Amino acid sequence: MTNTSRQTLYLELIDRLLQCPNGQEPAILDESVDLIDGGFVQALMQASAYFAHNDNLEAAKFLVFLAKELSCQLGLYTAPQDG
Repeated sequence: MTNTSRQTLYLELIDRLLQCPNGQEPAILDESVDLIDGGFVQALMQASAYFAHNDNLEAAKFLVFLAKELSCQLGLYTAPQDG
């Protein structure tokens, strides 16, 4: 699979996540587990920046939240410990 086609799949997955009913996100992610990687996290952040610049702050916040959660699960980011 080329990088461009994977990028397209990332964007399609992001669109599905933004369009789905609230609470269905985990099921959609489970269906696309082969796309959940560092590249997807990066695509989430790029899409978040796009939405933030185009006055869709709710979508931007959701995508940042999702990117943070997935990056923690993938071991790409470790949340700071309280204390």
